[in-house]
Amino acid sequence: MSETTNSPEMIQVQVPTMMDMAAKGESPEILFWVGCAGSFDDRYQAVTKAFIKILEHVGIKYAVLGPEESCTGDPAKRAGNEFLFQMQATQNIMILNGYEIKKIVTACPHCFNTLKNEYPELGGNFEVIHHATYLQELIDSGKLKVAEEGVIKGKSVTFHDSCYLGRHNDIYEAPRSVIESLKKEIREMKRSRSRGLCCGAGGAQMFKDAEKGNKEVNIERTEEALETGAEVIATGCPFCMTMMTDGVKHFQKEESVKVYDIAELIASARGLL
Repeated sequence: MSETTNSPEMIQVQVPTMMDMAAKGESPEILFWVGCAGSFDDRYQAVTKAFIKILEHVGIKYAVLGPEESCTGDPAKRAGNEFLFQMQATQNIMILNGYEIKKIVTACPHCFNTLKNEYPELGGNFEVIHHATYLQELIDSGKLKVAEEGVIKGKSVTFHDSCYLGRHNDIYEAPRSVIESLKKEIREMKRSRSRGLCCGAGGAQMFKDAEKGNKEVNIERTEEALETGAEVIATGCPFCMTMMTDGVKHFQKEESVKVYDIAELIASARGLL
């Protein structure tokens, strides 16, 4: 797997897989769990590339599972298919344990929550970190230096809390700390942190038609984001990114309001995009 940047240097990035690394008798510092959205969704592939470029930039020894990675089973479990979830989870755990993986970083809160909180009872015991926390650690340690540049320069920002990052795992400050490292004060929505409103995609709702009602959840959440006057809506979740982007399109604000993942903000600030 390779990726060419759009920078003047046109750096060629060869993304290592665990299979290739194991064949050389090597092991990574972290396994980057890409996730279904990061692998197959056109928009979130950009987030995958941004995060990989950050890892390359700071010299982290990492690897991905590549074709050996499959869905964590989160959508199946939320939809009530426990049997399918356990089948998917058991297969992933077998592969991860086979490679003796200890530390996993992922940009998806759904993958993060499932790997961290639900795999242990099936024999998958790993240190699992969401990329917001990992980016914060890189910044706090001085390994990753940032400045106000790129897509966020001169723009105001609000942050949408993902349910599986926030209420499920009590991670509120890490993504905000990452944004604030860009010398940005976050314009908080009226419902944020533990009171944050779901984007409407969690619990497998992403994959079904909405129930009858007066308003879609993502439309109400986007209204709250737009009320802040922010020109950038920052997220840390592929589901949230899709729902907030759709909400912005609903209000025909695509030209004036952009939705970005925090990894894209940091990669842009370092001139990596």
